Amino acid sequence: MMARMPSPLSPTANTASTTCSTSSSDDAGYYLALKARDARFDGRFFTGVTSTGIYCRPVCKVRTPKAENCRFFTLASQAEAAGFRPCMRCRPELAPSGLPSWGAQTWSVQDASAILARQAAQLLDAPQLWSDGAPSMGEVAQRLGISERHLRRIFELQWGITPLQYLQTRRLLTAKQLLTDTQLPIAQVALLSGFASVRRFHSAFAAQYRLQPRALRSSTAATRTSPTGLRLRAAYRPPLDEAALLQFFAQRSLAGVEVVDASALCMARTLTVQAAGHPLQGWVLLQLQPAHSEVHMTVSDTLASALPQVMARMRHLLDLDADPQAIHTVLQATFPNGAGLRVPGTVDGFELAVRAILGQQITVQAARTLGSRLVQRFGTLLAVQAAQAAPPVPGLTHLFPSPEQLRHASDDSLGSLGIVRQRQHAIRALAAAVADGQLHLHPGADVPATMAALQTLPGIGAWTAHYIAMRALRWPDAFPAGDVALQKALGVRNAPRPALAAEQASQTWRPWRSYATVRAWSQPSGESS
Repeated sequence: MMARMPSPLSPTANTASTTCSTSSSDDAGYYLALKARDARFDGRFFTGVTSTGIYCRPVCKVRTPKAENCRFFTLASQAEAAGFRPCMRCRPELAPSGLPSWGAQTWSVQDASAILARQAAQLLDAPQLWSDGAPSMGEVAQRLGISERHLRRIFELQWGITPLQYLQTRRLLTAKQLLTDTQLPIAQVALLSGFASVRRFHSAFAAQYRLQPRALRSSTAATRTSPTGLRLRAAYRPPLDEAALLQFFAQRSLAGVEVVDASALCMARTLTVQAAGHPLQGWVLLQLQPAHSEVHMTVSDTLASALPQVMARMRHLLDLDADPQAIHTVLQATFPNGAGLRVPGTVDGFELAVRAILGQQITVQAARTLGSRLVQRFGTLLAVQAAQAAPPVPGLTHLFPSPEQLRHASDDSLGSLGIVRQRQHAIRALAAAVADGQLHLHPGADVPATMAALQTLPGIGAWTAHYIAMRALRWPDAFPAGDVALQKALGVRNAPRPALAAEQASQTWRPWRSYATVRAWSQPSGESS
């Protein structure tokens, strides 16, 4: 029997050890959220309708089914394992991550297996591991430091499904989105979704969804026309302070790399993505849609071969998978007005780390100036080979310098930009470590090991390591206690040991101290690089 799942209407419920609801009282809570079409619970559960064989998001606008015909699941993969097919109207593939949020109590020793199972699911969300078959399971097990057998055991115990079932749903839902939203050839969709052959893709798609991929595409062809780039959508759970998030990026935007219009809830930037060992260059335009709790993405055609990676990076950039209800429950006593604030992410961990180094002990505007100079001196011009590859907004001209470009930068060239010698050494050491594969700065990386490795590099201390962990590694419990602006916001700047005082004050906010930091920075006295 699957484990019980507490009602989503209880914000303090620990959903870490749950799969499918078996309690009538819990089902009543789900049904209330379903009837209200409450977007706060989007992705936190899915409803399987026994009379139709379809499963939906809580926000689905179809007629609400009878309660006796509803089954509730934490994850889309659980619904599919139970024989339900995704709704074509609400499109479960657009929902924010369904992995339950952690409460502070889940960081205890007795929950080690639950934590490992959740980490495994997060790793399987990474498109780089969507290989066709079992090799990716060995890689996941190795990164977690356990055997494949133990991985399968704790995964099934936690979620009621196998890792391969979870992975298969991720791949098929991604394929469904690409078929619906783009005009990419079916063979390319199969490859991007992790299938080694078109035949295996057709077989898996038809078996799971009782539908041929071409039939889905023909039924949606009229909605996929786009004069420039590839258009996709992604949902998030409200509340989200869209203006504050984009204002954060606008204040730090680098000339040539980013263009942000916070008032229009729009931002665009350039980026480089590795696909099949080759760097792809392009741009992404993001338009936030608060009325629908969605982000509309336009991706340059040059990045078509890396769409799943691009979509994942955009979700990390805007923190679209955050669960604001769970976070606010912990932080509201100290920060009652910050429910809509998110932790701004990044599209590239190395870029964020360089910008963090440049921002040490200087103002946001000064760090922005140094970063823009660095881009103009060492960045690569964005190649525009055809009209359809041209950015949709003016000002996107450069790509941020790669590790290879910065590891050999001379003292004179960096010094001429106004970068002091200590930061020059730090940037070169960081670039060498990343280029040589000794340091991995992306979500899913081992946080303690990565932070320890960062602090062995010259010029990188605890503040910089925590800042990188917060924004690049997506660690929700990072806390740069030495941040002056943070100490001022907490009122401990004049304490005998302000960093220790800030650390002590932060203990009640765990494991959401990254979000507490952003809320503190949003106070009138708080601002950080």
